[in-house]
Amino acid sequence: MNAQRRTLLTGLAAAGATATLAPWARAQGYPEQPVKWIVPYPAGGGTDVIARTLSEAMRTGLGQAIVIDNRPGASTNIGADLVAKSKPDGYTIMSADNAVLAFNEYLFGKLPFNPEKDFSYIGAIGRFPLALVVHPDFPAQDFKAFLAYAKANPGKLNYASPGNGSPHHLAMEMFKNRTGTFLTHIPYRGAAPAMADVMGGQVPCMFLDLASGLPIMQGNKVRVLAIGSAQRNKLLPNVPTLAEVGVPNTEVFAFQGVLGPAGLPAPVVAKLNGELNKAFGNPAVQKRFNDFGMEALPGTPEQFAALSRAESKRWGPIIKAQGIKLD
Repeated sequence: MNAQRRTLLTGLAAAGATATLAPWARAQGYPEQPVKWIVPYPAGGGTDVIARTLSEAMRTGLGQAIVIDNRPGASTNIGADLVAKSKPDGYTIMSADNAVLAFNEYLFGKLPFNPEKDFSYIGAIGRFPLALVVHPDFPAQDFKAFLAYAKANPGKLNYASPGNGSPHHLAMEMFKNRTGTFLTHIPYRGAAPAMADVMGGQVPCMFLDLASGLPIMQGNKVRVLAIGSAQRNKLLPNVPTLAEVGVPNTEVFAFQGVLGPAGLPAPVVAKLNGELNKAFGNPAVQKRFNDFGMEALPGTPEQFAALSRAESKRWGPIIKAQGIKLD
């Protein structure tokens, strides 16, 4: 009886050890099936295009297809919540931007996830600056004249954005905070209709990202007054930075990275991070990034997490000071 009991206990212990090691062991052969990549925006937008370009470049190294799954809504919270609650096996990942990583924890009174604790940070994708643009017929010909006009007409100057809580919306709110101006927000459902109304003169100005707006900037369909980057952009070399025109500490950019649910095995994170970093050298990816005016951000998961948390701490006081809420 004792011998049988010892045999049973030994078998149970072995089974327990195998179960404990199973996620790690399975991760060594990862991936063994297609990977689902959640994009929390509609198909066809900039985030979607970047995800599809990267997923194709990563496919060969992973040895499996990456399937894009668009889950728009609730300022990216629908897609983010889905990923946060997914099984941590590496088969569900997502594109995450300023909203998930830095804004929504302040914009919403309660989130269904914690951006710091409920995700595994896989790697940054890149960032692209936002530029202050006006309709070509706007009376202010340069930034100095624009600022003077805004200060002389508090509340009378409208600005467009792709929607409440977007980087474009919050970029202008930071601008207002730094300059002591008051402009009225006109939110749209997406960048395309917002740009169309600025080009048409229905709304005089907006902060516009280079990924969406570079063609109309270079085509002189809008006038670019200043750019929210640390240095001038090589694609718009004649456009001064906000710091150059007298508005320091107003670096505004959209950035993206890849997240998975919390608890991803280390080998899975390492595999995805390695293939993501390799993809930045792919000619198709480089062309897409150049077309979008996007700066690639290769690096480690730790560097991506640090960037995200730093942006959260930078934007939190602005969102609170401006009294912006989305619920």
